[in-house]
Amino acid sequence: MPTQPRSAISPTLAPLRPMYACPTTPAPEPPSTASLIRTLRLQPHIEGGYFAETDRDPLRVPNPFLARSPSPTLQTARPAGKDGDATRSASTSIFYLLTKERPLGAWHRNRGRTVHTLHWGRGRYVVIHADEVGEGGVEGGKARVETFVVGRNVEKGERLQWVVEGGKYKASFLLGEEEEEEEEDEDEEDEGKGSERGLLISETVVPGFEYSDHDFLRPDRLRELVTPEQAEELAWMLRSGPPPEEHELEYKNR
Repeated sequence: MPTQPRSAISPTLAPLRPMYACPTTPAPEPPSTASLIRTLRLQPHIEGGYFAETDRDPLRVPNPFLARSPSPTLQTARPAGKDGDATRSASTSIFYLLTKERPLGAWHRNRGRTVHTLHWGRGRYVVIHADEVGEGGVEGGKARVETFVVGRNVEKGERLQWVVEGGKYKASFLLGEEEEEEEEDEDEEDEGKGSERGLLISETVVPGFEYSDHDFLRPDRLRELVTPEQAEELAWMLRSGPPPEEHELEYKNR
């Protein structure tokens, strides 16, 4: 029997591949998903998927990042002037949704700590611990790469809540329900309702999120951080296309 290929991230896994296609131009969402998006007042996210900001703490706190390491190499957006960068909201929260039409949350990092809570669905997260090796280069080895499944089956190790500390790159992609993955040969029309509803989570960022504290992982930085085999396996989760335009950074439902 031929040997099955194994992931460069973990020898216990098959190579990480998308379960659903990640088109450059997503197709329209089915009626049930479109209804959910309208109900939760979601908008497309620059990382992929959809989001809506649900809370922005009115309490302002000193920006802790001014006294720390330099800003990300390529910020998604510049601070709104010196005074606008002096403080942050104490916290912010969003809904975040991955669907079969938008199944990928591309590689990115935040400077703040992010607490994630599952509402429904299943997905896989991959985290590159870039903060453990520094910004200027990797000394003494490559960055640690971690992956885990979020879902309701906690007995099998799936997570209902997870935390990604600031400075780490993360990416995520939609999985089907377990019974779907075990019946891969069945027609797509027979897929369960779990994946049709997508993966819905909440994220709380501390201190509150600003696009000036956010950046996307670049191909050259990916190759610096991980082994060539890992970079090849993970490259499909990089954001494609030009940098986000100004209108994409607007909160339509704030």
